[in-house]
Amino acid sequence: MRALVLNCTLKASPERSNTDELAAVVVDGLQREKVEVERVRLVELTIKPGVTSDEGVGDEWPSVHEKLLESEILVVATPTWVGRPSSVAQRMLERMNAMLSETDNGRPVAYNRVAGVVVTGNEDGAHHVISEISGALGDIGYTIPGQAWTYWNRGPGPGPSYSETAEGHDWSARTGLAMASNLAAVARALEAHPIPANG
Repeated sequence: MRALVLNCTLKASPERSNTDELAAVVVDGLQREKVEVERVRLVELTIKPGVTSDEGVGDEWPSVHEKLLESEILVVATPTWVGRPSSVAQRMLERMNAMLSETDNGRPVAYNRVAGVVVTGNEDGAHHVISEISGALGDIGYTIPGQAWTYWNRGPGPGPSYSETAEGHDWSARTGLAMASNLAAVARALEAHPIPANG
């Protein structure tokens, strides 16, 4: 079983990504479940604006799209900026919109795949971001298991980032490991009993 983690940080490697560090907890949990995991920082790719799976010369989204179709599990990881998902996450969802019209045996290609969300930020808004991304992924066809998310934020007001403090890490890690377990369990259930084509 395969999982794809799409990190929507605004930071390219080798710059440290708080979102990547929290996503690593979920990656560890998935690997404990014997899931093969690949991580991609989308900001390092040239992803053109648009709502198709291939926007032409120079567009690197098609390689991401291929990885999506090879994975039973998707984890979207994003920081919170001004109370919303990053601009990279928004572009990702716009490009994934094309999957609504792509089918496999009469079903949208995202059917029988599961997804979850990881969010970081030093102020409130994580639940809002989780809701936005989960709702969009559900529209595209992904199954969102119960408690398929984890997040970290310091609380209201400015302050240190995830990598600058240990505050709240234990809770975020426990929630991230539960998220990984739930994603793997539901992905296996769908593999055994796929959603049928509805005509």
